[in-house]
Amino acid sequence: MIGIIDYGMGNLFSVSKALERLDVPYKLGDRPEELQDCDGYILPGVGAFPDAMKALDDHGFIPFIKQKVEEGYPLYGICLGMQLLFESSEEGGDTKGLGLFPGKIVKFPGVDDGGKPYKVPHMGWNQLDVRQPELPLMTDVGKEYVYFVHSYVAQTSDESILYATADYHLDVPAVIGRDHVVASQFHPEKSGNPGMQLLENFCKVMVKQ
Repeated sequence: MIGIIDYGMGNLFSVSKALERLDVPYKLGDRPEELQDCDGYILPGVGAFPDAMKALDDHGFIPFIKQKVEEGYPLYGICLGMQLLFESSEEGGDTKGLGLFPGKIVKFPGVDDGGKPYKVPHMGWNQLDVRQPELPLMTDVGKEYVYFVHSYVAQTSDESILYATADYHLDVPAVIGRDHVVASQFHPEKSGNPGMQLLENFCKVMVKQ
């Protein structure tokens, strides 16, 4: 059973429909006590980082997520849900994150190394550069195109957590992870076959049901 963490800022409909297509049992919960008995968790996210952290706190999910991760339960963060796993974000002022991965969320500079401006947000289909294809999450996920929509990007000095990147005027961390905690900057449920493969790998391989 997958628990979808509902703190009021996630694209719950598309995630739940994707799990239904994969024939994966799930339940939604907006309080920790509703999701205590799940085998793994998905943390979706749409919107601004400071609002999301406040909402997680208001719903009591910050200590819950940290406890479940410490106990070894698999967790998958999606889009903003991935960004929340880092130490902090500069969006709306410096805001503390969950601190499960080292690094900070920063805004795309909007100007490349040559001084040429580019469009922000990063919106559209970009090809994955899979760096760690041997990992369970990345099984059968190749250099395919996935759909991004974001103005802020993860910045980390720890390259070991980079499962896949994408090129948008800089190396964008696209899929990250360490052990049982993984995440993608793009929405897998909106990214066709490679996105659905990622969700299937998480739910049916990484999560022991």
